[in-house]
Amino acid sequence: MKLADMKITEFLQLLSSDAPAPGGGSVSALAGAQGIALALMVANLTFGRERYADFFPVCEETVTKGTKLLSDLIESIDKDTEAFNEVSAAYQMPKDTDEQKQARSAAIGLATLHATEVPFESMKLCAEALAVTKKLIGNSNPNVSSDLGVAALNLRSALLGSWLNVKINLSSIKDPEKKAYFEKEGVAVVAAGTAIADEIYETILASYE
Repeated sequence: MKLADMKITEFLQLLSSDAPAPGGGSVSALAGAQGIALALMVANLTFGRERYADFFPVCEETVTKGTKLLSDLIESIDKDTEAFNEVSAAYQMPKDTDEQKQARSAAIGLATLHATEVPFESMKLCAEALAVTKKLIGNSNPNVSSDLGVAALNLRSALLGSWLNVKINLSSIKDPEKKAYFEKEGVAVVAAGTAIADEIYETILASYE
C-alpha cells in the first residue's frame, strides 16, 4: 500500500516504528501537501460567494495551480521513501569481487543522486505553493485568513525539511557540478521560499492586532 493511501493513524504508527522509512523526507512532502491543501480550501471558501466576486480570478488561478501542486506533493510522499529504499538496496549489494564492488559503487551513486533529486523537487514545489498562497492575502474570504497562515507554516516546514534531506546527501554525490548545482539552487530556493512564508505569516498575524 502506498503511504499516501494509508489512514492517518496507520501512517503515524509506521512513522513512529523502528522502520527507517518513511522518514523526514516523506513527512516534509506531507506537510507541503497539507499547506497547499489549506490554500485550496481558502480559495474554495471564497469562490462562488458573490460578496467576494472581485477575488474570483485569483481564487480560480489558485485552484488551477494548487490542484497540480497538491497532486505532485502527494506523490512526493511515496517518492521519497522509494528513493531511500533504493539507496538501502544499493548498499546491500554484494562486494566480494572487484566487479561487484564496481557495480555496487555505481548503484549507490545513482541511488544517492535520485534520493537528492526527490526532496530537491519537493523544495521547488513548496516554494511555488508559497507564491500561490501569497496571492490569496487580501484576495480571499477574511474569515479563513488564519488558515493561510497555517498553510504558510506547513509549507515553510516542508521546504526546510526537504532541504535537510538534500543536504544530508550532498557529501555522497561524486559529480562536482551536480553537487554545486544542488547547493547553489537550494540556498536560493530556501531564501526565497522562507521570505514569502514569513511575509504571509506576519501579515496575517498583524491583521488581528
